[in-house]
Amino acid sequence: MALLSAHRQGTYRGKFTKDFPLGEKSWFRCGGKADLLFEPEDIEDLSVFLKEYPAGDPLMVLGGMANCIIRDGGIRGCVVRLGKPFAEIEIQGNRIMAGAGALNGSVAAAAAKEGIGGLEFLSGIPGTVGGALAMNAGAYGTEVKDVLAAAMALDDFGVFVPLELEDMDMSYRTCGAASRGITFVGAVFEGKEEDREIVRERLKEIKAKRQETQPISEKTGGSTFANPTDTELEKAGLEKGTRAWQLVEKVGGRGLKIGGAQMSEKHCNFMINTGDATAKDLEELGDELIRRVREECGIELHWEIKRLGER
Repeated sequence: MALLSAHRQGTYRGKFTKDFPLGEKSWFRCGGKADLLFEPEDIEDLSVFLKEYPAGDPLMVLGGMANCIIRDGGIRGCVVRLGKPFAEIEIQGNRIMAGAGALNGSVAAAAAKEGIGGLEFLSGIPGTVGGALAMNAGAYGTEVKDVLAAAMALDDFGVFVPLELEDMDMSYRTCGAASRGITFVGAVFEGKEEDREIVRERLKEIKAKRQETQPISEKTGGSTFANPTDTELEKAGLEKGTRAWQLVEKVGGRGLKIGGAQMSEKHCNFMINTGDATAKDLEELGDELIRRVREECGIELHWEIKRLGER
């Protein structure tokens, strides 16, 4: 590939890998390869890469891959993965600056250590800050938009783009800015000063609740389906506040299995790889539940997990 040749000539400082086993590195531990993986050394390296990347060639940017299925056919073109160089966390007052590659749980822990409250919910969100920004992730009644002060990104030409909260166009599990061809490289979160022990106790409570109610020790992602809106529920004649897991359970989804994919017995909005699942198994299981809920409940469930690549 031309980009790999350019790398050998010293254009980029990051690492290129051909036929990278991307699916094996995802949280589901299954799926296909990326034609080419690029792991940039820093923001400057990523900026040069984006500036020189051929227009029209397939390109995808990923972080921790906690909330995605890499389809068995793999991903064409190049995948950019933001790793350790993008995982720095810095604290100034009640503000936390975090790179897009920082784990959400690490951000919550760093805030708690400094007695900054309000960010504990991030410990309940698998994956990295970049993914949390891209989908306005949330847990335990709080969303990213509730604590986000600003975000940093690069556009398709590698130009730095600072974003205020109002520029992000965030709503439930949606970030309008993410669909406008930009790559998030960091975020600024704002919490509030609190007693360290109180914040740490809330973190412990969230950890305990997750262990009790979610299959966090399994090969899984986050929630499979987004919760329906009250408008959608009302239109279908269902009670406001009905959660996705309740609809899945109503149609016999708890423990339902296709191939090596299964809806968790512990939390039936979590999908797990029991050991030998293919990405096809996972996707077919999700689609089957969408069909059942549509036919039996009159409402359309929407994937929260991203399905990426070719079948």
